[in-house]
Amino acid sequence: MAEATPSGTGLAEVMAELAGLEDPKVRAVNERHGDDHGVNLGKLRALAKRLKTQQDLACRLWETGDSSARLLALLICRPKAFGRDELDVMLRAARTPKVHDWLVNYVVKKSPHAEELRLAWCADPDPVVASAGWALTTERVAKKPEGLDLSGLLDVIEAEMKDAPDRLQWAMNHCLAQIGITHAEHRTRAVEMGERLQVLKDYPTPPGCTSPFAPVWIEEMVRRQAGRTAT
Repeated sequence: MAEATPSGTGLAEVMAELAGLEDPKVRAVNERHGDDHGVNLGKLRALAKRLKTQQDLACRLWETGDSSARLLALLICRPKAFGRDELDVMLRAARTPKVHDWLVNYVVKKSPHAEELRLAWCADPDPVVASAGWALTTERVAKKPEGLDLSGLLDVIEAEMKDAPDRLQWAMNHCLAQIGITHAEHRTRAVEMGERLQVLKDYPTPPGCTSPFAPVWIEEMVRRQAGRTAT
């Protein structure tokens, strides 16, 4: 196939290339994790690098509803070009984990509307939408905690995480761990909460990876930070 031009690439051409990259084995693995795309992500990123930023094409790819096309759209779009309401609609349409995660991490976090959406989504009755709000909260806990009520966040996590649906529970647990990792004054409480709630304690963790169980996660990341400081 001829090299795609860096701008003005047609939707049909890109969709045909995505179809050519479809791999049944990749799809089978992804489907076990709740996703519905069969394109190797390394190949998808290579295609995005070749296409470069194309906001109009990104919007048309998103509108197809195809998960591979949506992932590609998130790689070639201009995050700051989307309005607040556009991002809200996109988030509610992003029901598979990978599209949801990439939308939050690659687009919404770079948007000037991130804080407004964080507040709205955390309070949303839809647990998948709420999980996006908690992901944005975790980002603030780590990078811009000024103005956050960390004790209040721990209160909510303590009351709601244990019985939350899976994706919301995962996002709240990440926030719990991040508070413990980043903010020493709340570390003891965060570890004690994790021990008491037992969320993700038995989650299968591959060798060499850190468990998502908050007390273990916090201990390991604090240990690494101390090691970097010492060197």
